[in-house]
Amino acid sequence: MTRRKIQIKKIDNTTARQVTFSKRRRGLFKKAMELSTLCDAEIALIVFSSTGKLFHYASSSMQQVIGRQNMHSKNLDQPSLELQLENRACTSLSNEIMEKTHELRQMKGEELQGLNMEELKKLEELLEEGLSRVLKAKDERFLEEMSALERKVSQLMEDNHQLKQQMEKQFNIKTHAIEQGQSSESITNICSSADPPQDQANNDTSLKLGTGPRLELKASKEPPGLTQQLENSRLECLAETENVCVTFLKI
Repeated sequence: MTRRKIQIKKIDNTTARQVTFSKRRRGLFKKAMELSTLCDAEIALIVFSSTGKLFHYASSSMQQVIGRQNMHSKNLDQPSLELQLENRACTSLSNEIMEKTHELRQMKGEELQGLNMEELKKLEELLEEGLSRVLKAKDERFLEEMSALERKVSQLMEDNHQLKQQMEKQFNIKTHAIEQGQSSESITNICSSADPPQDQANNDTSLKLGTGPRLELKASKEPPGLTQQLENSRLECLAETENVCVTFLKI
């Protein structure tokens, strides 16, 4: 037979209420003793009945447990030393931030109503000193950029000169190759007119096989697109040099 679940509410019958109180109190004290024994805990229980009678249980000493409870409450009410130091540091930092923010606004020309003549003169001197440092840094940066632009112009002019020399060299090589090809062709024509017809046929065969002057002309040709690439590079270098010079003149 299962136990009937008891509804938790106030018992109206006085006798039943007293019996239930006695049973539950003994069970509560027993559970407290078991908890103290098993877990090595300090426990103190104070119970007043409905008639005002006092019942208590303590694992060691009731006064000792109550004293520990009072000490713990005082420690909770008073913050620790570390917390006090942190609060002071936070307050100091907050005040410093507010002061620096106010000074920054004054340097921007705001919130000047409460300043007297001496404070305004001091603020003016501070701003003039800061402005002189800013102008000095600006001049130094301007000179550095000018020097960099000059070095870049010199480098571009040197690259342009080298490209010009390469173009002249390629032009001379091409001219020399064309002249050599024309001379070989003229010599071949002279030999062809002096030889008998059968020699002329042999020369035609050698021309078809590519062993005559045609081979020399083909070898004298430069790689395709090389001249155009050099010309494009030279034009790009000239354009960049012109842009740098224009920028330099604007500065």
